[in-house]
Amino acid sequence: MQRRERTRHLIELGGLVQKAGLVELTDDDRATLYGALLDLAGRARGDDADDVLALWKRRGKRAFDAEGEGSEAQ
Repeated sequence: MQRRERTRHLIELGGLVQKAGLVELTDDDRATLYGALLDLAGRARGDDADDVLALWKRRGKRAFDAEGEGSEAQ
């Protein structure tokens, strides 16, 4: 059961990478994607980590909300 939950979680995270447009932007180059994610992780560990994480969270919530509103209109 734990393995199935982990697999689902990883698939959902991959979906977020796709939804953000990173696959197309990087031409599906995994080294580029990994490098970008490492850069994000480095920023999240920086001196202004709290501000960076708060900004990302706000942007993500807005995007989810906008997506939800768009699907309700259809």
